[in-house]
Amino acid sequence: MTLWEELKARNLIAQVTDEEEIKEMVNAGKATFYIGFDPTADSLHVGHFMALCLMKRLQMAGNRPIALLGGGTGMIGDPSGRTDMRQMMTKETIQHNIECFKKQMERFIDFSDGKALMVNNADWLLDLNYVDVLREVGPHFSVNRMLTAECYKQRMERGLSFLEFNYMIMQSYDFYMLYQKYGCNMQFGGDDQWSNMLGGTELIRRKLGKDAYAMTITLLLNSEGKKMGKTQAGAVWLDPDKTSPFDFYQYWRNVDDADVVNCLRLLTFLPLEQIEEMAKWEGSQLNQAKEILAYELTGLVHGEEEAKKAQDGARALFSGGADTENMPSTALADEDFNEEGTIDLITLLVKTGLEKTRSDARRSIQQGGVTVDQDKVTDVYATLTREQFGTDGVVIRKGKKKFHKVTVG
Repeated sequence: MTLWEELKARNLIAQVTDEEEIKEMVNAGKATFYIGFDPTADSLHVGHFMALCLMKRLQMAGNRPIALLGGGTGMIGDPSGRTDMRQMMTKETIQHNIECFKKQMERFIDFSDGKALMVNNADWLLDLNYVDVLREVGPHFSVNRMLTAECYKQRMERGLSFLEFNYMIMQSYDFYMLYQKYGCNMQFGGDDQWSNMLGGTELIRRKLGKDAYAMTITLLLNSEGKKMGKTQAGAVWLDPDKTSPFDFYQYWRNVDDADVVNCLRLLTFLPLEQIEEMAKWEGSQLNQAKEILAYELTGLVHGEEEAKKAQDGARALFSGGADTENMPSTALADEDFNEEGTIDLITLLVKTGLEKTRSDARRSIQQGGVTVDQDKVTDVYATLTREQFGTDGVVIRKGKKKFHKVTVG
């Protein structure tokens, strides 16, 4: 099976501009391609993880990836998939986020000896002269055509700022610059980037008279068509300080039955033959498939040792065991308790990060989604005494996926 055949068999490919040309270069290991990453946070998340896995697959076949860090485009903000305008970030915040991205990317991609490049589009975007851009790039973009792009259409009713309207031009200019600097003639990205990517191929054709190609990968959606990688507490991050290896493992261990095989195809490096065998599994066997999925992905992101710890901890919890060593934990101090030596459960849920706000915590308790040491709690006024924590602490669970051990320091 060729690499291209495997990408298709894994349902990774959504749209392509010129399939035969892309297929030939990718299979021969001669493609130089890029994927852009705007530094909107101080950690990559599950959506980025899928793109990194694609880069890794292609690099393993001899192709050269370019990770484009959006130090310039991050100053504007991509309107794709947004119903409102992104919050503006300072240059200092953007630079900090970029440094965080760099460290995480190096876990997945081999940047040694020119096998891959890491480039920042601030190097050319921030020094552009506005009038020069209008003259050099402006004539090659039709406003009428831009307004038909999906990323803009969905914003027209609520308002699209001129700032965001320029994002497509900036991303297209990135492709144009990468083509000239590094011979990069392919751009890959999420399916919601299709319009922006076509803008780049068209700009290269008009300005340089050369062919460039674009391919989008399938968005990570569940069986209901909703984006995966988000929980009630927010995004599933790759940074262990934002989403612990245990919580990361638990997220994948608890995906719906209908989604597990698709996730195995899209995100793991397990042989397709093995995955197709698992597609035949039913009933309790699906829990085994989920364990395999969770272990594989946690190992890719956090390493084999952390994956094993997370698996052991999860198995102990599901079997009613007491092994909570590798679970996310919080130690309470004396000042966390009131004069009566108690602390309310709502405060605990917020303090541990299981809930963002007290109102969210109250709602979870009322809906029966909170347990303390296997006992469901529905009383919003519930409190725990200092003595209840004992020497080993207590385990608080929210829903099926979030666990947290609380001790007294």
